[in-house]
Order: sequence, then C-alpha cells, then structure tokens
Amino acid sequence: MTSQTDWPWPAPTDDGRAEHLIRGMAVPDIALPSTGGRVVSLAQIPGWVVVFCYPWAGRPGVPNPPNWDNIPGAHGSTAEAEGFRDLHLGFAGMPAALFGLSTQVGEEQQELVIRLKLPYELLSDSVGEFRAALDLPVFETGGNVYLARLTLVLCEGRIDHVFYPVHPPHTHPRQVLAFLSARVT
Repeated sequence: MTSQTDWPWPAPTDDGRAEHLIRGMAVPDIALPSTGGRVVSLAQIPGWVVVFCYPWAGRPGVPNPPNWDNIPGAHGSTAEAEGFRDLHLGFAGMPAALFGLSTQVGEEQQELVIRLKLPYELLSDSVGEFRAALDLPVFETGGNVYLARLTLVLCEGRIDHVFYPVHPPHTHPRQVLAFLSARVT
C-alpha cells in the first residue's frame, strides 16, 4: 500500500472552500438516486452517517478527464472507495450509515459498485443540487465540474465534522473510522 509520502499525484491544500460547512449545520433534504435502486435524503437518515464525496472514479477503457494527473486531489477515488469497502464492517459497528457521493451518473456508479464489490451505496448528484445547496468545493476540467474530495460526518441530518482537504485518499477511510470511533463511544 502506498504511504502518504509516496502518493504519486499532487496533494490538495486547504484553500478554505469548506470553512462554511460548520458543526450543527443542517444538510439539505434532497433526494439523491442511489446504486441501491432507491432515493436517499441524507437529511432524513437517523443517527450517524458518513458521506465521502469524490470527484470521479475511472472505468477500464475510459480515459481520465483532461489534465487529471496535474489536479491536486483528483486521483484516488477508486483507492478511497476500496478503503471504505475494506472498513465497512467497522462503520456498521458504530453504527453509522456509509455512502459515497459524486456527480457521476448512476450507470457509471453502478459499474464501480459491481467492479469493486462495494457493500455500501453510492449517491449521484449528477444535476448538482446537493452540491449547490451546500456550496461544496469543486474544480473544473474539460468543461465538466467535479466535486473536490471531502468527507461529511453527519449526525441526525446535521454536520458533525468535515474532513477537507482529504489526502491521501487511500488512507483516509482509516482516519474517518478512528474519528468516528472516538466520537461515538
């Protein structure tokens, strides 16, 4: 496994674009389609919820968006999703609901769930309604808008903690589980 010091792609810096996401802030009651074949409103889920927002997960045979290798924080969605997959039972033991969120359409997300054998649902914000309502940080390349990588820890539909920036993405799931373990117990 790659360590933080040898992660081969540029690291993001804290540019302050998530400072407005403060503890106690309610998340919007927006129905998001999930890979589980249902719609999910994060505002309506009782208890603890972890939502890792990722920019874009590549697919075999599909090239990365333009300049992807040079955008700090762009790489790592697959590794991050696998990390959360590998720790899924730990999150369930908190208990905490776990979701991934991106602007990718459901069909692309479904391919990722199947290929990586993800035991949790991915949520699609392909129209950007959730992103806009929370003013989540984004970046653009190739004429498309992508979510900047961040993780929301929610409790009863309100923000408890925000991880931003996230680096490196492959070790971040352990960081979130450790935080949640200390917070819940």
